[in-house]
Amino acid sequence: MRDDYELLDSGDGRKLERFGDVVLARPCSQAMWRPALPRERWDRADASFDREDGNRWHGRSNIPKEWTIETAGMRFRLGGTDFGHLGIFPEQRAQWKWIRDTIRSATHPDPESLPRPASPSPRATASPNIAPPRLLNLFAYSGGSTIAAALGGAEACHLDASRGMVDWARENARLNGLAEAPIRWIVDDAHKFMKRELRRGRRYDAIVLDPPTFGRGAGGEMYKIERNLSETLGLVRDLLSGKPLFVLFSSHTPGLSPIVATNIISQLFPSASVSAGEMLLEGRSLACPSGIWCRAEFQQ
Repeated sequence: MRDDYELLDSGDGRKLERFGDVVLARPCSQAMWRPALPRERWDRADASFDREDGNRWHGRSNIPKEWTIETAGMRFRLGGTDFGHLGIFPEQRAQWKWIRDTIRSATHPDPESLPRPASPSPRATASPNIAPPRLLNLFAYSGGSTIAAALGGAEACHLDASRGMVDWARENARLNGLAEAPIRWIVDDAHKFMKRELRRGRRYDAIVLDPPTFGRGAGGEMYKIERNLSETLGLVRDLLSGKPLFVLFSSHTPGLSPIVATNIISQLFPSASVSAGEMLLEGRSLACPSGIWCRAEFQQ
């Protein structure tokens, strides 16, 4: 499988990455070790970004305004933002694969696992007509989880407070042949939307969320994870269908460890199987921790 992303090196609080033909050096606070590559290799990066004196690019004119890469079996349009982001968090690649595979297994189960008719007949069908799972992707950014779910066969709802990011995600969906896929594109505050969905009686079989440490909603609403996460997850719990598949929570908030996430998710979903770990950037260099993930999976 083609993969245009590569972690080339890391250390001294930085990471050197390749996105297609573009090599960038950007901050990575947890890379406290020494870089493996010589300084000259880092200096040959097409551009770099730092936060030492505000958010600042160096050599931004050396990189395309937009370019496309393929990774984790999906295509993404990239571009350098004023905050140093590119429109992709490659540490989520393992989660995207898991989402796609889990949804695909739910929509196309192993025939051996299906119940057999008591009296087989020539008219018996090989498998039942299985409705596609509904997935809600909150704080959805440029749509990696949305695209993975749609590729797996889900009906997806993509929500972000930024219209620009929702438009970016729609373009990524188009790049992946999903322009006509059953995806709802929503620009809204997450809590307001979830409360309306509850009143409408709409429920979801799977929910993915990566809430910001700090952010603002579509109407200027302030979100702080330490203050609002409990309400967010309570609404997530209430929005689950009667036979849910999973809840996938991830975070880049410093201090939120896999153990903390496991404790929170286990209390909310006591009947689920809960697992957690670190999101990693991996490549030629030492692996870079880049946030955490926690999954609640429900017995079908």
